[in-house]
Amino acid sequence: QVQLVESGGGLVQAGGSLRLSCVTSGRTFSNYAMGWFRQAPGKEREFVAAINWSGGSTVYADSVKGRFTISRVNAKNTEYLQMNSLKPEDTAVYYCAAARRVYGSSLSYDYDYWGQGTQVTVSS
Repeated sequence: QVQLVESGGGLVQAGGSLRLSCVTSGRTFSNYAMGWFRQAPGKEREFVAAINWSGGSTVYADSVKGRFTISRVNAKNTEYLQMNSLKPEDTAVYYCAAARRVYGSSLSYDYDYWGQGTQVTVSS
């Protein structure tokens, strides 16, 4: 079993920045590819970004490319999402997720474990 706990969400003005963290426990962190998803009120959960087991390869949704950066520090069992130039449409609950077998998938069912989510609100 893997436990994931997100932090770093909050309220920020448009154009601002936030950094989300996701700390994992329970299994060897480097055995899992990691991802970030988000879900806005009334909308489906959508893929944001993914990073492979070593951190050497990343994938982004077109909507965040160039503004968000995903990273990981395996020695700290932690994944990050640096979010810059935030827009009101980035407002959502952000979830980190861990995948044992698949890297870079935008499909929720490819991920084995999920955090509880952290709220990000961007005001205009």
